[in-house]
Order: sequence, then C-alpha cells, then structure tokens
Amino acid sequence: MDPTGPLSTDGLVQLLDHEGRALTDDVYSPYVANLDADELRAMWRDMTLVRAWDLEATSLQRQGELGLWVQSLGQEAAQIGSGRALRTSDFVFPSYREHGVAHVRGVDLVEILRIFRGLQHGAWTPQDHGFHMYTLVIGAHSLHATGYAMAMKRDAAQEQEPGAVVAYFGDGATSQGDVNESLVFASVYNAPIVFFCQNNQYAISESVTRQTKVPLADRGKGVGMPTVRVDGNDVIACRAVTEWALEHARSGKGPVFIEALTYRVGAHTTSDDPTRYRAREEEQYWAERDPISRLEAYLESRGELGDEFRAQVAREAAELGERTRTTVKSWTRPELLEMFNDVYALPHAGLDAERAWFDRYQRSFDTQEAAQ
Repeated sequence: MDPTGPLSTDGLVQLLDHEGRALTDDVYSPYVANLDADELRAMWRDMTLVRAWDLEATSLQRQGELGLWVQSLGQEAAQIGSGRALRTSDFVFPSYREHGVAHVRGVDLVEILRIFRGLQHGAWTPQDHGFHMYTLVIGAHSLHATGYAMAMKRDAAQEQEPGAVVAYFGDGATSQGDVNESLVFASVYNAPIVFFCQNNQYAISESVTRQTKVPLADRGKGVGMPTVRVDGNDVIACRAVTEWALEHARSGKGPVFIEALTYRVGAHTTSDDPTRYRAREEEQYWAERDPISRLEAYLESRGELGDEFRAQVAREAAELGERTRTTVKSWTRPELLEMFNDVYALPHAGLDAERAWFDRYQRSFDTQEAAQ
C-alpha cells in the first residue's frame, strides 16, 4: 500500500493484529486495560448476532419481503467497538448501515427493517435509546449531529453527566458538502462531537483512492481538530480510540475525527454487484482480516471462549433469525393516513388540515363505488 495514500496503514492504531495477537499502544491501550473476559465475550457475541441477523435480512430481501437491504457485513468491529464506548448521556446520529451501533444502544434490530419494508421512516423513539433514526440521504445527518452537539454544549452546565454526539458516515460521505460544512462548524464552535468515518473503501463502486489522495482523517486536520486512524476490523482498538475521543469531547476540548479503516465485505446494497469493480484477491485479503475471527482467535488463545458460550450465542442467533422472519412476514400494509403520524413533535394545524383532506379524498371513492 502507498505509505501516504488513502489506504495507508502508517500510524494506524491497532491492539489486535489480523491473527488475533495482542499489541500495545502507549496512548490507547490504557483505555481498554480494564476490559475483562466477560466484556470481550460480550463484544464477540454482539458482532456474531449482528452478522447473523444481517444475513437473515439479506435473505428476506431476496425473498421479496424487503424492498432493499444495506449490509454491514465486515464492519462489525468498528460499530460494536465504538458503540460500546458510549454512555447513556451520549447521542448517536447514524447513516443507514449502523446496525451494530443500533444493537448496542438497545434498538430492536427487527424494527429497523420497517424502513426497508417501506412502512416507516424510522421505527424507534430516539430519546429512548440515544440513537437517531436512520438517514438515507448521504451526509445530511452530519449537520443535524453538529447542531445537536452545539446545543449539548450550551446545555452542559445544567446536565449532571456531560454527553457527546457521535456522527457515523462512510468514506463516500466525506465528498459531500454537508460533511465538510459540519466539520467547520463543529471546529469553530468547539462542539462535543466525534465524527466516526467507517472507511469501507467504496462509495458504491467508486474506490476511496478516487475520492482522495491522502487519508480521510486529514479532513479533520484541515479544520483544526484532532484526528485518529484506527484499524476498523480490530474491535478492541475501535473501543479504545472511541473511549478517548468521547472523553476528549465531553470534557469541553472539542470535536474529534476518527477514520476506521475497514472493508465492506458485502455489496453496497442488495441492488449492487461488487464483482464488477472488485478483485477476488482483494476480497480474500480482507477475508483473512475478518473482525469476528480476529477477536475469536484472541479469546481462544486465552482459553476464554468455551463451547457452552458458543452454543448459547448460536441459539440466540437462531432465535433472533426466527423472530425476524416471523415478524417481517406478519407485517401488513399500513393505513395510508399513517403517513401523517410523527411528522412533527407537536400538533400542527397545516398537517391536520392535509390529513382531513386526504381522509375525505379516500372516502370519496367508497361513496362512488356505493353509488354504482
């Protein structure tokens, strides 16, 4: 790899190598020094469950039960590691692929599928989980996240526990103006926000090497914020780096830009064919760096991943898959008037008038049919 290019591994924070051997880092190792076997197993469990569920969702789309699906296959470590660094007081603004973060924040994964079934814009209440609804417009949510973080800074004196915002996006989003405007505002206003870029190396079919000549983390340097590049397939390193970044943001020191170098194993969406633009050798290289296998090898080397625990997680995955299939196939077409629900937080006269008009319009067809 080019030592200075966008896929350079120079300076990459890594605490587990690709074969699961432990490494140390003077800055970030202390942030995970207290992780015990239970917490490590919990991260392996989270990644395993999310992957199994992700594959189930793909199958449902192929069966015609979902209109589209966006896999997070291969990116589990970046999401579970960073997600487990969050506190209750923190708030997440995801894009559309952060299934692992949603899981860690307590969002029912099955409810996410309502979006891809075309039933809802979002199937959970953000305040309940500190996790905003998925954003399908690439990069747009970075502005929302920055504004929210600016408000959190204003309200910080009234809060018992300081919080921060994490905005997740991919490498392709860094080419959007919204993301760059967000970086400027966050830096200038010293907002408590962590920009977490999952560089999975492809913006649909466009390689990151055609989006930038330097590491994406340098975008943060350009506006004066600290930046970190981390091995996005190393769940322990992702947790450590995010712990540090959130502590930095919560303490009033301002925003941080994290670039997690990972790989999108699956297609961009189920409407994409990655074999048209990716080489088999490249895919094999990253298969050898699988995030779940890496943590599994580490736990096995320490004798901390027994057969009983594996069997328990396998049962949980099977139960989640069965619940997902049963629930999705039970969903029926909603009443059209439901499209007016949850548009505004408070009653809105204009929306009420539109709802009433549409209701009359629908019922007018019943009247015409009765007359015939």
